[in-house]
Amino acid sequence: MLRLLQGLAAEGVESTLLARRGGTLIHAARGRGLRAEPIGWRQAAMESRTHDLVHAHDARSHTMAAIASRAPLVVARRVAFPIRSRWKYGRARQYIAVSEYVKGILIEGGVAAEKIRVIADGVPLLPVSTGERVVTPDDGGDLMKGTPLALEAGKRAGVAMEVSRNLEEDLRSAGILVYVTRSEGLGSGVLLAMSAGVAVVASNVGGLREIIRSGENGILVENETAAVCDAIRKLASDRVLARRLGAAARQTVMERFTVERMARETIEVYRQVIS
Repeated sequence: MLRLLQGLAAEGVESTLLARRGGTLIHAARGRGLRAEPIGWRQAAMESRTHDLVHAHDARSHTMAAIASRAPLVVARRVAFPIRSRWKYGRARQYIAVSEYVKGILIEGGVAAEKIRVIADGVPLLPVSTGERVVTPDDGGDLMKGTPLALEAGKRAGVAMEVSRNLEEDLRSAGILVYVTRSEGLGSGVLLAMSAGVAVVASNVGGLREIIRSGENGILVENETAAVCDAIRKLASDRVLARRLGAAARQTVMERFTVERMARETIEVYRQVIS
């Protein structure tokens, strides 16, 4: 959301973020000079009267906007979970799916295909990493993620794997990112690693298949310890291969997953909705 807001501002689009009072997001937005207010039913209704449209980014804000908004509603869908409320999903003027995979889930849930635009997340282009650390993201207790499997695979491969709690910072000295998950709408953490030229081993699920061409700009694996172990061992023992995959991955981000592209395509949806 922060990257989108900054991208919109760069294109001259004025926006207001509504986020949880005292939360990290609202403080980060204000720290970047963006207008941000605490989210609430009254605030949502009031702001919708002074803005051309409302763009909801999670389930709670979607519900709130579906009931309280007086402006046309656009809903972002980044997760790969099935739709549970057909009433709520009938209220938006337009949906932005983060991947073709997520678009398919929306269609299965009853959303008309013509109301869905696929716009992949964009990430900043990080400095190219020259390090060789092997990292895996902290799953934060998310049962859909596979940090324990990644750590076990790293142990079997004989590499020292670190759990990253600040991925963007840790990628500056990483050589390999191991990203194990049972479900994924797209994979912004993988995109960050790719932008830094870090070779990625990722689960062969969901929207990750739309980012990685296995063997060309990363490696896709099944969620089995042996398969993840083999991929880690292959990259750790062949630095030339790891650097080649990392360079191709960075090129993929530059061509398809920039913040500027995400902002421009989102503005196109906004113009379509309010025209």
